[in-house]
Amino acid sequence: MGLSALQQEAAEQYEKALKLGQKNHRERVHLGQYPYPQVLDEIIDDSMIAGRVDLGVIEIPTEKIVGTKTAGRKSAFSASFMPLLPEDTEFAMKWVNLCMAHLSDEGIRDPIRCYEYLGRFYVQEGNKRVSVLKSYEASTIPGYVIRLLPVYSEEPKVQRYYEFLQFYQLTRLYRVSFSQIGSFPKLQAAMGFESDHVWTDEERRRFISRFSFFQQAFNRLGGADIVATSADAFLVWLKVYSFDQLGKMSMKELTESLESVWADVKVLTHAAPISVSADMTDAEMEAKPSEEKGLLSRIFSAKPTTAHHLSVAFIHQLTPSSSTWVNAHEQGRKYLESVMGDKLTVQTFYDVGTGEEAEEAMLTAIKNGAQVLFATTPPLIGACRRVAALHPEVKILNCSVSMPYTGVRTYYSRIYEGKFLSGAIAGAMSKKDRVGYIASYPIFGVLAGINAFALGLQLTNPNARVELRWSCTPGAHMDDLKEMGLDFISTLDIPTPDSVRGRWGANRVKPDGSLELLASPYWDWGRFYEKLVHSIMMGTWDALNTNKTDERAINYWWGMASGVVGVRMNPDLPIGVHGLVRILKRGICDGSVTPFHRPIVSQDGTVRNDGGKYFSLDEILHMDWLVDTVDGSIPTYEELLPQAREIVRLQGIYRDSIPPEKEGVLL
Repeated sequence: MGLSALQQEAAEQYEKALKLGQKNHRERVHLGQYPYPQVLDEIIDDSMIAGRVDLGVIEIPTEKIVGTKTAGRKSAFSASFMPLLPEDTEFAMKWVNLCMAHLSDEGIRDPIRCYEYLGRFYVQEGNKRVSVLKSYEASTIPGYVIRLLPVYSEEPKVQRYYEFLQFYQLTRLYRVSFSQIGSFPKLQAAMGFESDHVWTDEERRRFISRFSFFQQAFNRLGGADIVATSADAFLVWLKVYSFDQLGKMSMKELTESLESVWADVKVLTHAAPISVSADMTDAEMEAKPSEEKGLLSRIFSAKPTTAHHLSVAFIHQLTPSSSTWVNAHEQGRKYLESVMGDKLTVQTFYDVGTGEEAEEAMLTAIKNGAQVLFATTPPLIGACRRVAALHPEVKILNCSVSMPYTGVRTYYSRIYEGKFLSGAIAGAMSKKDRVGYIASYPIFGVLAGINAFALGLQLTNPNARVELRWSCTPGAHMDDLKEMGLDFISTLDIPTPDSVRGRWGANRVKPDGSLELLASPYWDWGRFYEKLVHSIMMGTWDALNTNKTDERAINYWWGMASGVVGVRMNPDLPIGVHGLVRILKRGICDGSVTPFHRPIVSQDGTVRNDGGKYFSLDEILHMDWLVDTVDGSIPTYEELLPQAREIVRLQGIYRDSIPPEKEGVLL
């Protein structure tokens, strides 16, 4: 190609880039946004800088070059670094000459010089080189970089950046940026690496190649128009698919796979990604469209027809004989079949583990016609998500709470309402001002149960305090509490209304040290399954998603009003105690009694409620503090017994701060 042809092509490239720059400038002005490259000197001052690090020459992702060091030439470029000056200017001539060099065998070889701050790059020398290379959509630009370290603070963007610095030490990658704290370690684990693994050159090249491929699919689906980053989307995708699969996919296959989890990507942009769904009462179940009563009338008018038959499957991680929890759900399944009769077809799978075997069981159930899947333990969430991506037409539910996945709904019960009643019974029956309490795990909802028990205790004995222990930590906790001379100890709840074995519920300690069960909250999973299956048959499943602007994940969290939580009491309790519990239960069901609508101070002295606040279900579910009448603390992850760590990793109140493992489900 001759010199004149190079000049012509370079001039045409400038004309094209100029039009892009002018368009970008107009659009940003119209939107009220700054139309030029950002100027680092106008963003920070020396008081914001904790130090400088010379990174030498590195490959800078072009998309992360966002501005200039000084304001000198900022008006010559749009925010996208496309030129703004006319074609007959000296600036344009120099730009064209650089373009010719890029098109020739010589190429643009000299690295630019720039500063990096919070993961973004600001050019000191080489603005026109950046402009030319960006006009050709170059993926990276070599540059000599000085990193400016921000002063450490609790600001989320600073927290994310310092987390990135640890990731960079292992990977030497700038391409990856997340919107949420804790994501970099999760990516390391999702890649199958230990937390301290240093990437090899080959691992880095393979990642860059496949991640760039993924970014193309992300952009095809409109990734530029959402808050979540391509790396956010990649991490969501890796929870369902594997990095090895990515290397074997066509663009069509990748785009379709990303589309299958796109709703979960968009959920990341929501301040409250989970919608906690309250009770389905008997009155609501029997409502008719003609009654025109609020949400229910809209639900039924939107879906006037009902299904006459439903095929459901229960997927159990263990067996009823090896797990009290699974046995409770098994009893619920039997009750469901007894009340639904020939309106229901049921498949049941036991002892499927949590990996491929669980996924195969779900796929088998679907192949056999299942329209609804109930996976009864939290560790099955990974298999649920993978199957949901493959079969969006199937309704999949996992028995857990606070899972931000739109394709899998979760279900649990508000057992804290029963705890409030058992606390009131403890205060009325104990002869001492201190009662024992053995909690299960520091997971979502359990802290609400402890606090509700303590508040119920206060209701009937204002001077009483709770001595807290945890069954998930080492120790003979029941014996320890007995040795303290306590005459009342609350242990784990009975799993079903008719359970008889085990040390369940709130117990009086008799003089000989034996326990007498006085009361216990319980789960009635049969009632839950009956109501939920009936609601699906009546068309309410889709009605919860009729608001298209609310794309949050749905978590069912039902309580006494729906009949899925109750309290079994010893018939020998005083008649006055029975009467008190009936009054309180009636109040909880009709909303006139709410356990947390009262003055509450937590252990650290914070006033959590001045008496006038009603906590939302989301606030109750995510309680991570204890009331000041509880003596004891929340165990750390390191203090837990090994067998308790899996459930806490999945459902723990501090799960986001637990370093992820390369094996297992990533949340």
